Amino acid sequence: MFTQDLLDKSSLLRKKWEDEVKKVISKNPDMKERWSTVSDLEIKRIYGPDDIKDMDFEKDIAYPGQFPYLRGNQATGYRGKYWTFRMFAGMGTAVVTNQRWHYLLSTGQTGLSTAFDFPTLMGYDTDSPKAKGECGKCGVAIDTIDDFRDLIKGIPLDKITTSMTINPPATALWAMYCASAQEQGIPLTKIGGTIQNDMLKEFIAQKTLMCPPEPSVKLISDTVEFGTKHVPRWNTISISGYHIREAGATAVQELAFTLRDGMEYVEDAIRRKGLHVDEFGPRLSFFFNSHIDFFEEIAKLRAARRIWAKGMRERYNSQDPRSWWMRFHTQTAGCSLTAQQPYNNVIRTATEALAAVLGGTQSLHTNSLDEVLCLPSDHAVQIALRTQQLIAEETGVVNTIDPLAGSYFVEALTNEMEEKAWDYIHKIDEMGGMVAAIEKGFPQMEISDAAYKFQQQIDSGEKIMIGVNKYVQDEDVEIPLVEIDDSIEEEQLRRLAETKRKRDGRKVAECLKDLAEACKKGDNVMPYCIEAVKNYATVQEICDVYREVYGEYRDPGIY
Repeated sequence: MFTQDLLDKSSLLRKKWEDEVKKVISKNPDMKERWSTVSDLEIKRIYGPDDIKDMDFEKDIAYPGQFPYLRGNQATGYRGKYWTFRMFAGMGTAVVTNQRWHYLLSTGQTGLSTAFDFPTLMGYDTDSPKAKGECGKCGVAIDTIDDFRDLIKGIPLDKITTSMTINPPATALWAMYCASAQEQGIPLTKIGGTIQNDMLKEFIAQKTLMCPPEPSVKLISDTVEFGTKHVPRWNTISISGYHIREAGATAVQELAFTLRDGMEYVEDAIRRKGLHVDEFGPRLSFFFNSHIDFFEEIAKLRAARRIWAKGMRERYNSQDPRSWWMRFHTQTAGCSLTAQQPYNNVIRTATEALAAVLGGTQSLHTNSLDEVLCLPSDHAVQIALRTQQLIAEETGVVNTIDPLAGSYFVEALTNEMEEKAWDYIHKIDEMGGMVAAIEKGFPQMEISDAAYKFQQQIDSGEKIMIGVNKYVQDEDVEIPLVEIDDSIEEEQLRRLAETKRKRDGRKVAECLKDLAEACKKGDNVMPYCIEAVKNYATVQEICDVYREVYGEYRDPGIY
């Protein structure tokens, strides 16, 4: 990376600088000595050529669009195309959420992202006793394809990509999307979007659980196979580190566990489906958290691309450069937002969004200032969307690609995070893979320990959260709260009852029986799910088949 002559000169200059620092410290004995990232990676006082002297430019950095893609997948960066402005939205009924979608598209959003209510997330219908009081409260309620038709009304499915944050019932919701497109005369080859469909991170962190790990991964491989053969523009998994980070993981843990989850899915699709990695690798996508530590997040995202490129080429013998690309969506950190002094959240979100952009994200959601209190209001959502638009259109950070490349600090921090992530990945390999590691409770305990340590640092004041443990004020700030009225549930129950009354019950039963047989035989469930939802089978009815055939998982509660 550098000539020996330059390194020698750097060493002499560094010695002079260190002497000056010692003089300053001697006069200020109380000066803080240890500085660290929000994840507690220790940060040196200064970085220089010595910190990246072993790097090889061609092998480790290169240019955008070149292996190992440290600097981005696309040769033209954001000069070719901005990231997708994709605001997460879902509230109440499908009709209300559809209205929010059209509002967001009218204000400049370029992709849709769906939040589902808790019963839907868990694979239950609104009329389930387990769903009472939860309809539409944290997202949109979807029970049948009738609801889905209302959700996508007026949305051109062949022109707008849609992301659905759904995990245990992913096959059912994706089946509704596919069936709805076919009803509109749009072939499956023309629709694009993403289902999150990442159950490994559910066992690790978020805990919307349905079936045990093994059959859960099988269902995911079914979607990978079906998408590869029939829906080539769809991302059938969004391998998610976001929720891992929200659960308290460090940046390195988020990086390592997310990528090792991705490797587990690759290995399962190869083993179970007999697919070649390059048949489905280009459609794998990722989802990261952008937390408040600016440079740590940039380094994490850059390291993620390099690790994935190396892993796909070296571990799985991928020959297609498109499989080496890590394509990812980013969301600013919900766990960094505070109920105290909520307008500070605008600043946090802007900083985190800028880090995501400088890290090279292809898609971005910016959190609203009121999300820690309620579902976001139209006003708060517009500020969050304008944050992205201002970064893209006014700040100049998109003018050149990967502008922080070559920074001694950024490159050294990127290298350190990659090295520590690989250490975790190899440790999980030795355990037998991620499913085995989850069953041992390894990632869960690592995250629990990290979360506890961070909370101790907040409590002691070692880490600062403005308004929480520093610059605290007693004054109340009035934030209008968006609330979902209970009448929403009554209307949803009425609609569901009407759909069940009108449908052909015998045909539904036949479809569900066929689905159960497919599960028992190990066949791909997607064609059966599509047929079932076309005949008005509900989300819960499909998920109940899975629960009956595969069993229901109960989290063991590892401490």
